[in-house]
Amino acid sequence: MTPINMYNKLLAEKTIEGLKKRNMQGFYAESKEEAVKITLSLIPEGSLISWGGSATLQETGLIDTLKNGNYKCLDRDNVKTKEEKDEIAHKALSADYYLMSTNSMTIDGQLVNIDGNGNRVAALIYGPKNVIIVTGINKICDTYESALARARNKASIPNVIRFDCNTPCKKTGKCMDCLSIETVCCQFVHTRFSRIKDRIKVIIVGENLGF
Repeated sequence: MTPINMYNKLLAEKTIEGLKKRNMQGFYAESKEEAVKITLSLIPEGSLISWGGSATLQETGLIDTLKNGNYKCLDRDNVKTKEEKDEIAHKALSADYYLMSTNSMTIDGQLVNIDGNGNRVAALIYGPKNVIIVTGINKICDTYESALARARNKASIPNVIRFDCNTPCKKTGKCMDCLSIETVCCQFVHTRFSRIKDRIKVIIVGENLGF
């Protein structure tokens, strides 16, 4: 194990301690492949599952694995119209398992997420019986303030570029606190505690994933 690998594990273990204090369950995976194995071990076959938009989930290959598995998948990418996508987003709130990543988190176990439509953070807050978050080690920050800054800049701006939104930050490379109709920063959600013990499960991967 390299010094970086050892550091990543120590950082993850410290963060998992913080999650536990906040009624959330944490896991550490050294690689994307291990993260997929841990995720599959948590989801019984036949479960109703859905997921929020996530570069991290795509990078791990987890979405394709779930689609090819013995699960009932609510997949917005399988439909074309806004009405159909909205219907699936509503049904996802009743899923057995909802998968997503997090824009950032703190060493003491707080989650920070910013959303445009709000379906992803809605599912995080309430609805699905279980929420599984897969996140790269790069998203762990020292403080809530630094986690919020990361979410607003390092996470949101690449998303704006990915979705080709007409917002000031796409030109400046910095959050301008805009009120553009195309802003992806409509909902700011700070998760500091889970009312239901272990409903939220966070798998920290010892690699840089997503943005």
